[in-house]
Amino acid sequence: MNPSLHTPVLIMLLTAAFLALWFKNLLHSIIALGTFSLMMALEFYILRAPDVAIAEAAIGAGLSTAIFIITLRACAPKSRDKGRGL
Repeated sequence: MNPSLHTPVLIMLLTAAFLALWFKNLLHSIIALGTFSLMMALEFYILRAPDVAIAEAAIGAGLSTAIFIITLRACAPKSRDKGRGL
């Protein structure tokens, strides 16, 4: 396979991994992790492993990102005015 295809994908992988650790906002970190997983799926496809690429895209980028976002919304602090009856 042409090595010129690997270089941009690997650079995007490193960038997404760095940004996932760098961001203070958890939602931004989750989106960076989803991007990382999507780039991994693309790298698997470039390496001629389409079955692994499909699994990574579906489970890693899709399902895991959705579960992280749902969990983040469930753990978000509630508004204090709702409990006071104001």
